[in-house]
Amino acid sequence: VLENLYYDFDKANIRPDAALVLDKLVNAMRDNPTMKVELSSHTDSRGSDKYNMRLSDRRAKSALEYVVSRGIERSRIVAKGYGESRLINACRNGVKCTAAEHQANRRTEVEVLAY
Repeated sequence: VLENLYYDFDKANIRPDAALVLDKLVNAMRDNPTMKVELSSHTDSRGSDKYNMRLSDRRAKSALEYVVSRGIERSRIVAKGYGESRLINACRNGVKCTAAEHQANRRTEVEVLAY
């Protein structure tokens, strides 16, 4: 089971803590050469819906490029941004939330599609 990757506000770069999670994914994919995954990236609710879709796409591509740069074939990974459409808490537009609550939504989840 892999943890989610998290991002700083308005950023798509891979943080050191996220790199550790992605390194575990790379190792799992090396050990399981038929494994395919989806990297689904999300944002918090701040910013416009359109902007957040673009930001989540950039986050998904960032995670994809990190894994590919470690030798995993691009064809084994689906990278998709969902913007703010899949919030994991009540921090929707207009709702006052803490920094930690917003952080929880700024994530990339790893889902195994084939094993």
